[in-house]
Amino acid sequence: MKNNTSNPRYLAVKTLERVSNGAYSNLQINNVIDSTNMNEKDVRLFTTIVYGVIQHRLTFEYYIQKMVKHPDKLKPWVKELLYTAIYQMVYLDKVPNRAIFDESIEIDKARGHDGIRRLVTGILHKINRDGLPSLDDIKDKTEYLSIKFSVPVWIIEQLNNQLGKEKTEKILESINEPANQSLRVNIKSTNPSSLTKMLEEKGFEVESSKVAANALVVSNGNAAHTDLFKDGLFTIQDESAMLPVQSMQIASDDYILDACAAPGGKTTQIAEYLTTGKVEALDLHENKLNLIKKNAERMGVANQIEVHACDSRKLDKLFNDETFDKILVDAPCTGMGLIRRKPEIRYDKSIRDVESLSRIQSQILDAVAPKLKVGGQLVFSTCSIINQENSANVTKFLNEHHNFAPIRVETKMNLKPDRPEDYLKIFPDDYGSDGFFISGFKKVK
Repeated sequence: MKNNTSNPRYLAVKTLERVSNGAYSNLQINNVIDSTNMNEKDVRLFTTIVYGVIQHRLTFEYYIQKMVKHPDKLKPWVKELLYTAIYQMVYLDKVPNRAIFDESIEIDKARGHDGIRRLVTGILHKINRDGLPSLDDIKDKTEYLSIKFSVPVWIIEQLNNQLGKEKTEKILESINEPANQSLRVNIKSTNPSSLTKMLEEKGFEVESSKVAANALVVSNGNAAHTDLFKDGLFTIQDESAMLPVQSMQIASDDYILDACAAPGGKTTQIAEYLTTGKVEALDLHENKLNLIKKNAERMGVANQIEVHACDSRKLDKLFNDETFDKILVDAPCTGMGLIRRKPEIRYDKSIRDVESLSRIQSQILDAVAPKLKVGGQLVFSTCSIINQENSANVTKFLNEHHNFAPIRVETKMNLKPDRPEDYLKIFPDDYGSDGFFISGFKKVK
């Protein structure tokens, strides 16, 4: 086996242990890549295994429950090792079972004792010989979908009630597919056509986005590792996440509040449209403001941005009423629309989180409303697909703020033109992008 500091399978097991204890997968993956000397091929294998196991964790837990006499007695790292082996056997066609067996046994030797090695070897050989346990024994339909797609029952129940069973199953079938790598072109520095040519010259495959303007979908490499990224010609952002700002009809001299700004993706997007205007970017945590500043400097828009450590529910100490031309509330939420990109979200959240965050969202809307000028535009968005965090807050806000009227959310690509609602709901299965909710309001008096 390769040295443990460069072995992608060994590092995947270590990373999955940390994630199962509450660490964020994307941060752990980036830390491992930055601190080891894996080549590009091994980085891809390592990343694929980590995300793949997280995506299918409930399924793999079900398999081990059926195959091991006392699964609760297995050490956490042994479970993660078995999950990585099962993932490779089921989902990675180009990896021969022999290599999976050999590497898994070597990891056993490095971390465990002979009894664990025999257990793991026996399980892998049984899978190779007999296949995995069938899910057909699960008679309850919701539980069956939960195990099959590795999504907690409560999420499926919420989606079934709100969207219907057919739409729910389409969403579930889509969320374990690989996430697109999408870029937002920095329109202050370049344009989609020029950036496409530069990326293709570096070997990337590039397509224009069908969801958002000034957006590209790229493959065949990590665009964030290029000098084009370092020079601020683009930023990494999901196509759906670009839509709230693109719906705002920003004028170059607008004075804009970004009420929940970190890490600054939408803040810099707003700033790209400004010349004499300015965006005030708020975040509750001082350390996150550095992310906004760093992004702004890289994208060349720092002069258009001011940052403040502030709870968006307590704005009176910073701004007078009727100050802003436009306000963006990209509110804190459960992130249920990001399950494809951040798969551990599905295990970390509960219905209590939905209820708590929906209250916070409502409080933020109430707090920012007086700060908007008459005739100004307020955009409220989340990366959730749960109604309590979205349409329910729209209804509540309009019922309590009679000086606001709904605005129909328009997009450059004219998404969902026949929808009956003014707000826009994007689901993970619609376009292969993140799930998102966008609504707009105008202050009329």
